[in-house]
Amino acid sequence: MHNHSWYSYLNRYFGKSYSTERNHYETRFLAGCVLRRSSNMAIHCSRTCLQYLIHLAHDNVDFRLPEIMALLSLRGKQFDPGENFEEKSPFWRLNGLSEEDVKSIMARTVCAKSAFELWGHGRTHSELRTSLLKYPTENMSPFLQKDSTYKINVYTFNKTLEFEDRIKKIDELEYLPFKGRVNLKNPKHTFSLLEDYGMDPNNIPETPLYIYFGRWISDGQRELIRSHSVKNRHFIGNTSMDAGLSFIMANHARVKAHDLVYDPFVGTGSLLVACSHFGAYVCGMDIDYNTIHGMGKASRKNQKWRGPDENIRANLRQYGSEKLYVDVLVSDASKAVWRDGVLFDAIVTDPPYGIRESTRRTGSQKDSVNSVKPFEDYVGDSHVPVSMAYHLSDIFTDLLNFSAHHLVIGGRLVYWLPIYRPEYCEEMVPLHPCLRLVSNCEQTLSSHTSRRLITMEKIKEPEETDALAHLSDPHFSVYQGHNAFREKYFSGISKRMLTGKEETNKIANGGE
Repeated sequence: MHNHSWYSYLNRYFGKSYSTERNHYETRFLAGCVLRRSSNMAIHCSRTCLQYLIHLAHDNVDFRLPEIMALLSLRGKQFDPGENFEEKSPFWRLNGLSEEDVKSIMARTVCAKSAFELWGHGRTHSELRTSLLKYPTENMSPFLQKDSTYKINVYTFNKTLEFEDRIKKIDELEYLPFKGRVNLKNPKHTFSLLEDYGMDPNNIPETPLYIYFGRWISDGQRELIRSHSVKNRHFIGNTSMDAGLSFIMANHARVKAHDLVYDPFVGTGSLLVACSHFGAYVCGMDIDYNTIHGMGKASRKNQKWRGPDENIRANLRQYGSEKLYVDVLVSDASKAVWRDGVLFDAIVTDPPYGIRESTRRTGSQKDSVNSVKPFEDYVGDSHVPVSMAYHLSDIFTDLLNFSAHHLVIGGRLVYWLPIYRPEYCEEMVPLHPCLRLVSNCEQTLSSHTSRRLITMEKIKEPEETDALAHLSDPHFSVYQGHNAFREKYFSGISKRMLTGKEETNKIANGGE
């Protein structure tokens, strides 16, 4: 390189003015430092500017993207998919991540099965070979050494291959420079060939639609769905949340170690169990005295009454997280029982819909006329307060207002919203000036009903004008049609039963 080029190069790196008269040896020494630095930067970039492949489970499909995006945001990373990204696909290519980022995601996700450092991909095996041969040798070589051991797995989505066919596909990868020994039981490195045969089980193509090859990085936490199954839980109720959905909700809420998480409709504490698994301190509230104290009739088959140690705390003890249990209390979510100010890092809850659990709050019709008047008949612990209907629209209004006042900035509210599908539109989702809607995912319950997992993030502290926002902006007015969800739910069941009877009568009458 010409001396003048060296000088301009040094000027860019060291911010100094290097003239041609500068000492020749000093200049050459500094230039050598620059070259080594540039070389190290190139190696570092080649290891960090990789593309990773995420293999996702094909259940709870609507929840996968918000979960992965939430977990990436915990690392301060953006979701940057590869070209031709398809959300419903079981394979996602992600850019701009390090291996540590990927491991961090996989240490929490229940929507993803495995993650790989992507070495090559293509629509055919010929395209895959071309892609693999273009992959930088310096990225491959650390995992192909003579003293290493390895194995290659073959995974197919939407198609089952015979063992002989799998072996044949592995043999076709002989062009890869593996130098180590094969070890199927305990390999140092695992590689995978993944073939995507589409998502239509009734139209499976002869050849794969797309093929990937990569180095296995980590598995997701799908095992949590089994290990925390409600079937094996110490204390359950009629509406105990499914383990998989509980962990999805905790991930959507970005629950992390040392957070304080609150569930205002805690029930048997399924959501507290999931949040405590990620190291958060948990607490909750429920209006049902028997549920909070683990009393009354059992929800399990062949068990009439709950046992002496059936309670939420015992559930956390079962999973080794009792130390993160703060407390639960019997109270009414519609009442202001908490002190003013920010309290919680996340609020994760499943409000009652009036189907298997009633929507009730303390009070009476007299309270509706004069809500300021206190209870005059309170006689201590044995007192059972009068209750009245708690409309869904009021539940969501109170929940969003509470979250706006008691969440930290950046804290998340995650809750379920029941929907009558024939009438649904996005305007039905309750909004608040202090809360930003992050995601809205649907879980279908029947042909006419579903529930939507709503995730919101606090973006500002409430102001006096926010209390009147619903008057100036209709978007902040809660949809009153939620109040009829129970009637619509059962009317749909009645219609199906009636239709079934009509079909039976038609068959009995010869199809007339």
